[in-house]
Amino acid sequence: MDKSEFAERPNRLPWPPLLYAITAAIAFALHWYIRPLPWPQGPVQHLLAAAGITLIAAAIAIDMAAMNAFRSHHTTIMPHRGATALVTDGPFRWSRNPIYVGNTLLVAGAGLLLGVAWLIPAAFAGAILVQKLAIEREEAHLAARFGAAWQDYAARTPRWIRLPR
Repeated sequence: MDKSEFAERPNRLPWPPLLYAITAAIAFALHWYIRPLPWPQGPVQHLLAAAGITLIAAAIAIDMAAMNAFRSHHTTIMPHRGATALVTDGPFRWSRNPIYVGNTLLVAGAGLLLGVAWLIPAAFAGAILVQKLAIEREEAHLAARFGAAWQDYAARTPRWIRLPR
């Protein structure tokens, strides 16, 4: 990727929400029109639904915290507009992409809550698509805009989440 190509803005379209919506729509289509995957019933189903509610609540909290961080730095949340500040605090301390982590948790949580097993792999498919079509371009944009500050931040902060060792 040519660095100068991304200096102004990372993408022409706001891909990430659309990508998650497409993968979720495919999951629902598979569930309703092709074949639902097996899903436990009874107490396990209720535990999975509770876990889904927890994931959805966490996703919303992460997304709101990230949006507040963008707002406090007076930079855009829109993934197709140029960043005016490098945000490294709030949930960005733990992930370079907390909104996408939240979106992934939201889709997976919806699968657990609704008993639509296809939504769980759809969440990961959405994350892969977002990484390839948005995150890599956004990171090139941030590198072009913020240089060494971006490189330092990227070196110490994982793209998604840091897993315990």
